[in-house]
Amino acid sequence: MRESRNSSSESSKVSSANSDRLDIEQLRSILELLDPLPVEGRVRRADGLTIESDGPPVSVGELCRIVGPDRECRVEVEVIGFKDEKILSMPIYNTEGIRLGDRVMALGRKAAVPVSAAYLGRVVDGNGRPLDGKGPILALDEYPLVRYGQNPLHRKDIDRALGTGVRAIDGLLTVGRGQRIGIFGGSGVGKSTLLGMMARNTEATVSVIGLVGERSREVNAFIQDDLGEEGLRKSVVVVSTSDNPPLMRIRAAQVATTLAEYFKDQGHHVLFVMDSVTRVAMAQREIGLAAGEPPSSKGYTPSVFSLLPRLFERAGNFGSGSITGFYTVLVEGDDMNEPISDAVRGLLDGHIVLSRELAWKNHFPAVDVLQSLSRLMPKLVGKEQLQAAAWVRELLSTYQEAEDLINIGAYHRGANPRIDLAVRMREQINQYLCQQVSERVDFQTAVIDLLTLASQAS
Repeated sequence: MRESRNSSSESSKVSSANSDRLDIEQLRSILELLDPLPVEGRVRRADGLTIESDGPPVSVGELCRIVGPDRECRVEVEVIGFKDEKILSMPIYNTEGIRLGDRVMALGRKAAVPVSAAYLGRVVDGNGRPLDGKGPILALDEYPLVRYGQNPLHRKDIDRALGTGVRAIDGLLTVGRGQRIGIFGGSGVGKSTLLGMMARNTEATVSVIGLVGERSREVNAFIQDDLGEEGLRKSVVVVSTSDNPPLMRIRAAQVATTLAEYFKDQGHHVLFVMDSVTRVAMAQREIGLAAGEPPSSKGYTPSVFSLLPRLFERAGNFGSGSITGFYTVLVEGDDMNEPISDAVRGLLDGHIVLSRELAWKNHFPAVDVLQSLSRLMPKLVGKEQLQAAAWVRELLSTYQEAEDLINIGAYHRGANPRIDLAVRMREQINQYLCQQVSERVDFQTAVIDLLTLASQAS
C-alpha cells in the first residue's frame, strides 16, 4: 500500500512538473504584455504593408508586437527602417486587424529560429513552424536568422567532389563540397525536376530546400512528385508561397540558410537548395521601396544587392561540415544579362544553364554544357576526367557550329574529320547527358561512363 502511495505521489509530481512546464510556455506571451516598464509606441499610419509608429526606440531588424486596447495581439512586425522620426515596420504575416493608435511594443530581440535534428523529414513555413500536420518540432536551441562577419580564413579549401546524382553535372561540371552554384533558366525548363533528382540522389547526408515565392500547387507537386518520400526523409523543406508578405519570403530564405548551418555544425555535409533567388530579390525590392530606397536597375533597390552576398557567403566548407549551395535564378525572358542573373554569376563559384531549346527537344535534364561552368572542377577531378570532359565539350561545340549546314544537307561526309567525329558521336553524347528522373547514377559511375564515352572516339 505504501509503495502504491509513493508511486502515486511520484506520478503526481511528474504530472505537476509537466503542467508547470506547459504553463510556462503558455504564459510567455502574457508576461511580455505585462512588462512593468513597457517600451512602446503607437501606430500612426499604415500604408500598404508598411506601418509607421512613433516608437518604441528600436534598431533595424528588431521584432515588435502590435497590441490593441484589449491587450489582444494584433500582429508581429519587424523594423525595416526609419523616416521623419517615425519607425517603419512590416508585418511578418499581414496587417489585418491593425487600428490607428494600437500599441507597438518592443520584444527586445531579433528574429531567430529553433534548431533541431527533428526538422528532418518535415515541411515548415518561413518561421520554422510545421506545415505538414505531423505535430510540433521539438527544439531546445535556436540560431539567429542573420549572421555577419564570418572570417574567411576559417573556411577550409574545397578539395573534394560532391556527387549530385545527375550524370551531366557530376561528369562535366563537377561540384565540390562547400561550392556555390547558380542554376539559371526560364520557366518550364525543368528546374524543379533537376532539384528533386539532386535531393534524392546526392551524396550529401542532409538536404535543406528553400521554396521561396512559389505557387502553392507547385510546392505540393515538388514535394510529392519531384522530391518524393525517399528524398523527404533526409530533407527539410522551408516554404513561403507567392501570396506571403515580402518579409515572410525573405525570412524563409534566412530560415532555410540557418537550418543548413545547424546541420553543418553537427558535422553533416549539406546540400542546400534555394528556389529561387530571383523571388528573394523581388521580395527585398518590395521591402526596400516601402522603406524609401531609391530604385536602380529594373527597379531593384541597393539593399537587394547587399542581401544576396550575405546569403551566399553562409555556404562553404568548414572542415567538419559543409554547405554546398545551389541557387536557382529565374531568368526573365531568357535574358542572361538581367540584373539579378548578372549579379549572381559574379558572386558564385560556377553556373549551370538550363536551355529552353534542349527542353523543347525533350532533352532532360536540359543542361547546356557549353554555357555552364564549374570554376572548381579542375582541382576536384583527375586528369583523365578533365580531358574527357574537354573532349565532349569540343565535339558539342563543333557540332553546334556546323548544325545549320548539316540540317540543310550542305555538309558532306569527309569534308572535315572533326565534324565527322562530332556527327558520329552526337547520339552517344546525348545519351550520356540525358537521364530519366528515376535513374540513379552515383559519382563514380558518371565518371566511368564519361571515360568510356571518350574511349569510343579513339
